[in-house]
Amino acid sequence: EENGHQNKKLKKDADGQDAEDQNKKSPKRKIVLLMAYSGKGYHGMQRNVGSSQFKTIEDDLVSALVQSGCIPENHGEDMKKMSFQRCARTDKGVSAAGQIVSLKVRLIDDILEKINNHLPSHIRILGLKRVTGGFNSKNKCDARTYSYMLPTFAFAHKDCDVQEEVYRLDRETLEKVNKLLACYRGTHNFHNFTSQKGPRDPSAKRYIMEIDCGEPFVRENIEFAVIKVKGQSFMMHQIRKMIGLVIAIVKGYAAESILERSWGEEKVDVPKAPGLGLVLERVHFEKYNRRFGNDGLHEPLEWAEEEEKIAVFKEQYIYPTIINTEKEEKSMANWLNTLSIHDFNSSAVGMQTDNKNSKVTIEAIILSNESCQ
Repeated sequence: EENGHQNKKLKKDADGQDAEDQNKKSPKRKIVLLMAYSGKGYHGMQRNVGSSQFKTIEDDLVSALVQSGCIPENHGEDMKKMSFQRCARTDKGVSAAGQIVSLKVRLIDDILEKINNHLPSHIRILGLKRVTGGFNSKNKCDARTYSYMLPTFAFAHKDCDVQEEVYRLDRETLEKVNKLLACYRGTHNFHNFTSQKGPRDPSAKRYIMEIDCGEPFVRENIEFAVIKVKGQSFMMHQIRKMIGLVIAIVKGYAAESILERSWGEEKVDVPKAPGLGLVLERVHFEKYNRRFGNDGLHEPLEWAEEEEKIAVFKEQYIYPTIINTEKEEKSMANWLNTLSIHDFNSSAVGMQTDNKNSKVTIEAIILSNESCQ
């Protein structure tokens, strides 16, 4: 028995030595990972350590990093130990085609293949680059580009009787959508487009660089369009509320003047569009690239070689999820029915009382017999 116990101990010591030798061969290095994922069924990107109730993308990522041998198990429990940082905390249900995370890992052989082997197919690591030791993906990010894919019947006027699979967006309405979206460009106070920010909070001011709605296209008999927005940074729910307010104006629930009002100190009731169509498209590191991208030691954080893989992933996992979920769950159609309960004319004083008194049931909405195609 003693000999058997001794043999087991020797084997355990030998295994431990092998692991230690492997670790010495694979020193820890600061890297960034290019991630793509479909966010349906997840409570956002950011991990809540100790809370297994709400599953996040990072739960699956950290598990794969540990199982592949890139990080020790205790680093998964305390993410600060691997200097982990994500570029953007995507909300519940939101997908990404170009998320970037920075962390310290062991640079093992075939690292991407090994990590992906332990991830579900709807989460992929598409690229890896070495970065400077002090790199932080959140702080070094200059800008973020998001897209929002939505069925175009969302822009049909509220007084029109719309058949979702027949509706097609006309040129005049698309031009109106883009004219309204253009109003967001520049720096504005977006305190009404998020929660827990007061009108005098300096952090509520955000800079929008680009925003527009592209040409419509048909998938599964439903016409969709994609709105793209590039900004320095975004607050929680900001983009969904920006799009929600434009939809409310185009549909005729709110006057165009509400946009200017929403940037003032007054509290404005801004509706929040569904999270389903929102996708983090890419993140930008222009200052970092200028300083370190051509220093002979580091690569610029650009992903031209991965563009094809990104496009394939979107076609396989992101777009079908948005389209099928919209058809099955009708998230946009159901949300549109709630626009009538918002009070777009109320001021900060007595807004809650006004809302209670002004709620209109969907059955009470009078629809004209006029066809809108």
